[in-house]
Amino acid sequence: MTSTQELLLSRIRDVRDYPKPGVVFKDITPLLADPEAFTALTDALVELCVEHGATKIVGLEARGFILAAPVSVRAGIGFIPVRKAGKLPGATLSQAYDLEYGSAEIEVHAEDLSAGDRVMVIDDVLATGGTAEASLKLIRRAGAQVAGVAVLMELSFLDGRARLEQALQGAPLEALITI
Repeated sequence: MTSTQELLLSRIRDVRDYPKPGVVFKDITPLLADPEAFTALTDALVELCVEHGATKIVGLEARGFILAAPVSVRAGIGFIPVRKAGKLPGATLSQAYDLEYGSAEIEVHAEDLSAGDRVMVIDDVLATGGTAEASLKLIRRAGAQVAGVAVLMELSFLDGRARLEQALQGAPLEALITI
């Protein structure tokens, strides 16, 4: 494990039985509160965006916004929010996806992505992969290319990587920490 990974992992707090009994929630707020750790995270994500030739960054609601916005500023490339349905004004593209129990829908402004864009999706956690998969479909429906997906941590026991494999179509999935 690298020193950056050790720093990031040391600032992620386990919260037992949240949001329901038996779940161990990975709380990143201590990491965000630590300027050294947050800077290290931002720098690592910027490196991935540059390495994979991203021209736009998509942040997934809500913690993905917190991570993606400073990466966008530092990398000098545009930030595009992907939000839950009904939160964006104007013309949007939407994508429904299945959850463990039920379904959800995300949206992006239709004009924010175009054919020349290479888009890096950034989020805090890759769990089951449903939201990330839906975002990849949205990006391609807008005519843009997927540069990759980058997450702070991957919860490998939930098999999100396997779910995303086909949707990635060869684009990289980068997790700074795998749990």
